[in-house]
Amino acid sequence: MDRPMAGSDPPRGGVTLAAVLRTGLPSFCRTHRLTRHQWKILRAIQRCRTLALGGHRYRCEACGQEHFVPHACRNRHCPLCQGAQARDWLERQESVLLPVPYFHVVFTLPHGLNPLIRQNQRGLYHLLFAAASQTLLEFGRQTFQAQVGVTAVLHTWGQTLGEHYHLHCIVTGGGWASDGKGWVSSSPHYLFPVRALSKVFAGKFRAGLSALQAQGKLEFHGQAAEWATPAGWAQLVQAVATQKWVVYAKRPFAGPKQVLAYLSGYTHRVAISNQRLQALDKTTVTFGYKNYRDGDRRKAMTLALPEFVRRFCLHLLPKRFVKIRHYGLLGNRDRQARIALVQQALGAAPTSTGETTSGTEPVARSEARQRCPHCGAIALIWIAEVPPQSTRWWAPILDTS
Repeated sequence: MDRPMAGSDPPRGGVTLAAVLRTGLPSFCRTHRLTRHQWKILRAIQRCRTLALGGHRYRCEACGQEHFVPHACRNRHCPLCQGAQARDWLERQESVLLPVPYFHVVFTLPHGLNPLIRQNQRGLYHLLFAAASQTLLEFGRQTFQAQVGVTAVLHTWGQTLGEHYHLHCIVTGGGWASDGKGWVSSSPHYLFPVRALSKVFAGKFRAGLSALQAQGKLEFHGQAAEWATPAGWAQLVQAVATQKWVVYAKRPFAGPKQVLAYLSGYTHRVAISNQRLQALDKTTVTFGYKNYRDGDRRKAMTLALPEFVRRFCLHLLPKRFVKIRHYGLLGNRDRQARIALVQQALGAAPTSTGETTSGTEPVARSEARQRCPHCGAIALIWIAEVPPQSTRWWAPILDTS
């Protein structure tokens, strides 16, 4: 079994997600099958910052002490790696800040769709992005005769790791006029009526869902098998139409800087952090959660290890799926040119993009620029690379289909 190397940030309770997976995967795989993609993610989390990945060794020019920095897995589901990636993302987004109000709008899918979404993640996640973004852009055109900017982030979990499919959207308060003649501002306290947003969003998602079914692009297994027949599908459509489609708008932010600081906490959040894990034994794991139905009180939940692993696996994203997307004024194509035009019109100085760690640069080299852990001086120099250590890994059952 790999042991963590120096340089990792220890969790508060001493329990890590990697340790939970190492302990729980053997029993989980006796009754469940993992795809290769899922196992690749779970193995990366277990190997992160351990002897299995190696690292880099440094010496401090000030005190002469050596310092070892382990390699990180850089997997987007790993709680150890997301903090640094969130900071890098935040620096890159500073160049598109505008001196306008920003609003936080959350689109949530009815839980009655959970079994269908579970089996059709890629297609229905895409549909969620499309329905929410089209709704916001459409309201922007109708309300302001302008193109608003939208950044959307997918979350699939609730506080207890259950399925809770929703999209966090940060929307500019106003937009660039459709006739190109300048910026049209919204009220600093109000954007769009949420009931109208909910109605339009629900209609767009249901229309897209019916189109996917008519094209034969949906799968029906297990709990969703009853919806494979025409009668079953009609029953689902009717049930979904009567369920509540929740769209929630939070208070506007205090300023652009607060928007990005807030959003960066959402963009790279994983289903559960090490800080929430409280206790682990051979059969169970205990973690903390916030109970929104009980006055946001902090509580603890204990789950059998196989159930915890099952819930965590529900939130592993499909391969190469993009979970952070930009639309309208913030759309990726020619975004810098559009934002520069808007900044000029608003009298705001263009914000330069900060230097960030590239996607191919080893995390160890980035961390090497930190202070020496022994004397505090910023004087670390690279000595040598430590190769990955060969280890024996327990191999679970794989679904090779």
